[in-house]
Amino acid sequence: MNKINQVYHQQPLPLPNKTKTEPSQNQSFKSVLQQVAEEGIKVSKHAQKRLDERGIHISDQQWSQIESKMNEAKQKGITDSAIVMNDAVLVASAKNDTIVTAMDRSEASSQLLTNINGTIILNED
Repeated sequence: MNKINQVYHQQPLPLPNKTKTEPSQNQSFKSVLQQVAEEGIKVSKHAQKRLDERGIHISDQQWSQIESKMNEAKQKGITDSAIVMNDAVLVASAKNDTIVTAMDRSEASSQLLTNINGTIILNED
């Protein structure tokens, strides 16, 4: 009884519309990367609360530098990173483009950061 049955493929069901821009069939890889980069990094509610509680202020220039380094880390296969700044340490999910939590630098020196597979050190002027 060694029968081989033919497999019939069904047409895929259409997916619901998503809020993010989905790449079309004729978009170049470069343009898709540019669209993703334009969406920017997100700050979780938890991280925003920590930034506010600790009085950590990050300038637009610093956010731009953080975003650039997170993209670089993602290209190197880093998924979760610690971003060390002069006055703060941020924990980020590079794969989700999200800042997960934040602490001031003195607080971070007494903490153990886990589930981190990369570190980004920002040299600020």
